[in-house]
Amino acid sequence: MTTRTDRTDSPEERERADLAATLHRHRGFLRQTVRGLDDAAARSTPTASSLSLASLLKHVADTEEMWIGFCRTGSMPGSDGWTGEDTRFVLGPEHTLEALLARYDEVAAATDAFLDGADLGVAHPLPAAPWFEPGASWTVRRVLWHVLAETAQHAGHADIIRETLDGARTMG
Repeated sequence: MTTRTDRTDSPEERERADLAATLHRHRGFLRQTVRGLDDAAARSTPTASSLSLASLLKHVADTEEMWIGFCRTGSMPGSDGWTGEDTRFVLGPEHTLEALLARYDEVAAATDAFLDGADLGVAHPLPAAPWFEPGASWTVRRVLWHVLAETAQHAGHADIIRETLDGARTMG
């Protein structure tokens, strides 16, 4: 990833570069939590939570892809109303650690490509869901900050899971 520091860039170009760099950093923290693990360890749930490192990787990739799709099209799966079903943490046999990391890289590359020229001020109405204010709209900027917050939050969860697994700490 290249970070531009040319002072002739517009404020929005600098903001996009800052968002991309910060998202890249937190993706790295999440990826670091699985370094050296096998599939069984990545799928284990050693804390009181049902989360695993593998399920967090799947969730973060699926969520980032969903939100960037929203930025591109103004809609997202389930935009006709919340059904109460969320499969973003559910792992199937095809969700090996290698496959999850490859998918995360693909999603990250697509997000980075989108972000490179995105108009951060474009807004889309949010779908109906219990956690959104009715009639609210989010800008691309706000969506990107949300994706960044989600990634950072789950990188912290992953750090706790990894420390519980084998004492390795990735963020402290």
